[in-house]
Parts: sequence; C-alpha cells; structure tokens
Amino acid sequence: MRGDEEWGSIPKLIRAAARRYGDREAVVEGRTRISYAELGDRVERAAASCMASGVEPGDRVAIWAPNTLDWIVSALGAVTAGAVLVPLNTRFKGTEAAYILERSRAKLLFVTGTFLGTSYVASLRRADVRLPYLERVVVLADSAPDDYVTWKDFLAAGEGVSGAAVRSRADAIAPSAPSDIIYTSGTTGRPKGAVITHAQTLRCYAIWSELADLREGDRYLIVNPFFHTFGYKAGIIACLMRGATMVPQPVFNVDTALANIAAERISVLPGPPTLHQSLLDHPARRAHDLSALRLVVTGAAVVPLQLVERLRTELGIATVLTAYGLSEASGIVTMCRRGDPLETIASTSGRAIDDTEIRVLATPGTPGEVLVRGFNVMQGYFEDPETTAATITVDGWLRTGDVGVLDEDGNLRITDRIKDMFIVGGFNAYPAEIEQLLGLHPDVADVAVIGVPDPRLGEVGKAYAVRRPGATVTAEDLIAWSRREMANYKVPRAVEFVTELPRNASGKVVKGELRGRV
Repeated sequence: MRGDEEWGSIPKLIRAAARRYGDREAVVEGRTRISYAELGDRVERAAASCMASGVEPGDRVAIWAPNTLDWIVSALGAVTAGAVLVPLNTRFKGTEAAYILERSRAKLLFVTGTFLGTSYVASLRRADVRLPYLERVVVLADSAPDDYVTWKDFLAAGEGVSGAAVRSRADAIAPSAPSDIIYTSGTTGRPKGAVITHAQTLRCYAIWSELADLREGDRYLIVNPFFHTFGYKAGIIACLMRGATMVPQPVFNVDTALANIAAERISVLPGPPTLHQSLLDHPARRAHDLSALRLVVTGAAVVPLQLVERLRTELGIATVLTAYGLSEASGIVTMCRRGDPLETIASTSGRAIDDTEIRVLATPGTPGEVLVRGFNVMQGYFEDPETTAATITVDGWLRTGDVGVLDEDGNLRITDRIKDMFIVGGFNAYPAEIEQLLGLHPDVADVAVIGVPDPRLGEVGKAYAVRRPGATVTAEDLIAWSRREMANYKVPRAVEFVTELPRNASGKVVKGELRGRV
C-alpha cells in the first residue's frame, strides 16, 4: 500500500507508530531512552504547546538545532499542530538564518542554546534583522533571554490544550497540505524554499524504506543532519514507518560514531561516502565491535569504486546501496535495488523509483542535464513563481541542474553539477568524474577538483587532495599517475595537498570555498 494512502499525514503516521510499536525503543540519546508510546505522548504535548502559542494550520515553524531528541519532538509537534516545518542549517550564521526566517515568514522558532561553542541566540540577535512575523522564540535549553522562552516553559503553556483538541487539529490536515519547506543550500545564489506535501513525504519514504529493507528493531545511527531532507525523512520519518530505533548524533565525529555503533549495536548507517571512508580508515576500527551493521545507503557525492567493496569485505555489511535525490524532488529520485551487481552500486545511483521518470538532455550514453518528472517533484519554490517557472517546465519536468548519464538498464550516473563543469580547450570536464578516477589512487583519501583559469586552454583542473595516513605521494606523482589513467583534458594541471576538504553539514564539499583560495 502506498504511504500516502496508508497514513494520509505525518501526524497520523506518528499516532500509528505509537500504537503499533508502543513499547519498542524509539529514540536513544545518551542515558535517555524513550519508547514509541512515550514519543507519541511527547509529540502531542509539543503540538498542544504550539497551539497554545497561536500556531494555526499552514503557519511556518522553523527549527535551528542539531540532531537531538528535542529536534524530533519539537519538529513533529509543530507538524502535528498543522504547521509547515522550516528546518535551518546548523552551519548558518545569524544573518543567513534571519534571511530564511524572514522569507518564510516563520511565526515560531525553536533554537538550540549553544552548539559547537556558538550561541545561536546571540548569533541571531547580532544579525539585527527585523523579523516582524516571528512571534515567539523557544530556546531548547534550561535558560533563555527575557524575550524568549525556555523549552520547559513552552511545554507548560500547552497544558490547557486537550489531547482531543490536538487530535482534531491533526485529523484536519489534508494529504495535499504542505508538510515542510526545505531551503536549498543556496550555492547558486540566495536559498530557495522547496515546498513538499504530507502525501509526497509519506509516499517517497515508504518507497525508500522498502527498497532499503529497513526493519522493525533496526538500530539507526542518524548522522545525516535533520535539517537536510535525507536526515529528517530517510531518518525520522522512515524509522516511524518501520519501528526502527533512532540514535541521533549531533556532529559527525568518527570516534563517537565507532563508539555508538559498538555500544548501541547499530545496524543501519546511511551517510555520505566520507563518513564510511573515515570509519574504514580509522586506526582503532578493529577495537570496536561493528558486527551488527547490515545496511549502508550512500550518495550525495562521488562514491569511490573501492568503497562498496571494502564495506562488504572488511565490515561484512550485507546491503550497500547508492541513491540520488534533491530537495526539489522530495530527496529521492533513483535508488539501487538489493541484489544489484557491485559495479552498478558503485558506479551509478540506481534506477528511478516507481512512478518517476528521468530524462537526460543528451544522446544516449553521453552526459547531459538530468530532468525528473513524477509525484515527488515539489509544489514549487515558496512564494517564488518566477524561479519555479524557470525550474519546472510546463509539462512537469524538473530541471535538476545535475549532469548525468543513463545506461541501457535505466541506471543513472551523476557526473556533476552544471555549474561545476569547466571547459578545457573545448572539452567539457566534469569534476565528479575526475574525482572518481583520482579516488582510485592508493594514497588519496579524499579529493575535490575545480576549474581554474588558464591562458592557453581557457580553464584547467586543479585538485585539492587529502593523503592517506603515512602516504608521501607528491603533486608531481599524482599528475604523472593521472596522465596514465585519464584523457589529457581531464588531468589536473595543479595539485594542492590539504589536511581536509571544506564540507557543509550535509557532507558535500564547499567548492565555492576552494575557488576562493585560487
């Protein structure tokens, strides 16, 4: 049965999970362990408090916090009260957060107290941006400035709202109502908000859970940030559907991840390739019991060919899958299937999910822009009809801005972002393809390629590489190796070694920062 037909709305999914998986562990956070029944109660209480604070159906409620139990409860509480969730990137500075709060006209904001040494409240105040629509700020901490409210006081204010009133509000939510607005990372300008409905979310992540074979009793370490579609929906929503235990990790730290996997008997670990690569390469890996791991889903970047093989052979992970999605298509477009050959999993992002079409604007087997059409395509960018019309064609095709190749079996291989492509003496060079090749070098742990100006060829490639521990490979070595392994126009003309690549919280390399260094 389709997810949207089975549940209809996210609040109904939460209630069904509380009934069906009642005593099963829902969330583990340090010493705090709560069951699905307790999670359902906490979400209902948070929804009552949202209603007491004046949140009406369709109002936008923002959340600016790392992966925690409080994020899960406050976000699902807002959605249960009929609000449209607006997650904010934890890497944002105050001015960037204020821009989205103002653009979305958010009425209520949940914000963490201090995270990674930064006071988010102070950062927002320093931005000094007028936010006339923002009526209340709830600090997810024990103390708050005078004009803000603590989480405890916010919950206390909702005690006068009955459970029946909350359920009545939740039951009135139509499947076609917006459930969230996911603001894109804004790498090509100001962030734009992709509007996604309850029906789209439920239908997509019922499919994801089925293809991934997420099971009741699975223990899922959620390192992907909740503010990202993948962390929230392939994480929280998928676990609610299947009765899996969520173990949120606020920051990706390889030592913490290893400790969590061993102590909590983690069986499911989705994330970007860098996460899995750093686990495999950690010198103390063998000191931890990782034997419960059975499922890895990766994507969001180039997947080194060796990574899939190493996950299977060195860690004994039975299922390794790759997938492709973007916020504008509800976070999922293609996915590999269990049983696919290693080569397909490592070199492609799989085939289109059910009831979704893919086109590549190029002759078969050559790279072109990827277009997507189906139920998963966003309603549009929030209050931005002009950009929406430029992004979705009149016949419903979403222009993804990604470059890819379709093989004869319908498997999609993403080769790059259109904006990242550079032209070397008339040849189109795709950084992701070059990065995949460089990633095969035994001394390279991580690599990113950008185009830089060249007086003769127009542009050439420059590689930023991270050496493996103990490696002594030089720039000259890597360039000479590249000349043997790839076409001349793809060979980087310069290599700079760095200790790490700049990445955003979703694990993607921030190419703009690398370009800024040139």
